[in-house]
Amino acid sequence: MPADADCVFCKIASGQLPASIVRQNQTWMAFLDITPLSEGHLLVIPKDHYLTLSELPDEVCGQIGSALPTLGRALIQVTGADGFNLLQNNGPVAGQVVPHVHFHLIPRRHDDGLGYRWNAGKYAPGREADVISAFRNALA
Repeated sequence: MPADADCVFCKIASGQLPASIVRQNQTWMAFLDITPLSEGHLLVIPKDHYLTLSELPDEVCGQIGSALPTLGRALIQVTGADGFNLLQNNGPVAGQVVPHVHFHLIPRRHDDGLGYRWNAGKYAPGREADVISAFRNALA
């Protein structure tokens, strides 16, 4: 997919804008977030422009996905974090600010003050079966 001339991540991927790159290959790159939630916060992007995860080709997603464990281990080693969040905001309603699919690896420490809301719910009686059926039909 061609680069988007207005996309900050496309500009980083092409070298038009600087970034603190920690690793890259022909398909993807990982670099430090310039507004980190904690020290060592990484962004992982495809070098080609895709707006959302739903647009990302399976093979590109697979290459990025296979790099995540290695990046996560390095993040723990470098930062001394106790764990990390892997976050992907898909679309503005989900908090995606930059319109180029990207993954956050956010180092976490006990009592770091970071957090998120997780308002868990339950399915109404019988609704779970309807949802499963709809997914199976969509994936057929």
